Amino acid sequence: MIRALAIAGPTASGKTSLAIAIAQHLAPKGGAEIISVDSALVYKGMEIGTAKPTAAELASVPHHLIDIRDPLNAYSAAEFARDALACVEDIGSRGKLPLLVGGTMLYFKALFEGLNDMPAADPEVRALIQAEAEAESWPVLHAQLKILDPVTAERLAPADSQRISRALEVYRISGKPLSSFQLKTMTSETANSQALNASNVPLLSLEPTNRAWLHQRIEQRFDEMLAKGFLNEVTALRSRGDLKADLPAMRCVGYRQAWEALEGRLPMSELRDRGVFATRQLAKRQLTWLRSLPNRSILQADGTDVLHQAKQWVDAQLSQKL
Repeated sequence: MIRALAIAGPTASGKTSLAIAIAQHLAPKGGAEIISVDSALVYKGMEIGTAKPTAAELASVPHHLIDIRDPLNAYSAAEFARDALACVEDIGSRGKLPLLVGGTMLYFKALFEGLNDMPAADPEVRALIQAEAEAESWPVLHAQLKILDPVTAERLAPADSQRISRALEVYRISGKPLSSFQLKTMTSETANSQALNASNVPLLSLEPTNRAWLHQRIEQRFDEMLAKGFLNEVTALRSRGDLKADLPAMRCVGYRQAWEALEGRLPMSELRDRGVFATRQLAKRQLTWLRSLPNRSILQADGTDVLHQAKQWVDAQLSQKL
């Protein structure tokens, strides 16, 4: 039995507007509510740079897991999986259909497949790693990580202090590389009637066939963000005094580049191009993950009649609900 529908896609592919339109389409059929699957939308005070739904959009359809965490406090994939499942159960108990919508693929994996247990943070180990970095630099520690955990090192920038530190910390505590703690599929012993998976949560994947189309939308959206006062938003966050550049919230695409520009570590004249490039890289990673899924239904995001096709897909899924 279908417990929810999922809509995933790369950044700027049109997920928000499509999800709201689908929820409105379902209103005469019992209604739907949207559960955000986005690691940036959880943070308060980060509206412009996250392309957060507008007040009117949020009012048009009930949304969940948006503005639930202060940027000072991280929000893990495990916490998301717990909270999202609770939302699915609550929405379903009220006779409505949950729509899981977003582009944070780790969140989808955590919700559908579960997470392996990783070692808890150890302040003493972390302090030692920080001291080593101050003495030798993060690129040097990144080189060490390449030897210990080449898989993880490959996807990290040499200056990605937060993630390099965590990868080294995990290795020093457990003796195992971070990459060995992979997401695992729930077994029949660990799964239960409440578990979400590909069989009871059909996934609609927004995948443009023309990469230039997506790139243009990314550029347009970043330009709109800047015009709406994105730099003022990041300035206000920095002025709080308790937020640092290496916090997960401040490492979100766009915010990281804006923070560096405001600190003078990135020429302001390069902010736009660097932000656009980082967003393109994010979209590329998202599409790579989506294309690895065998059971997704593909919707051509840059095609014609996208909404009509999406509604047809939704209706077809619901016709098999019972």
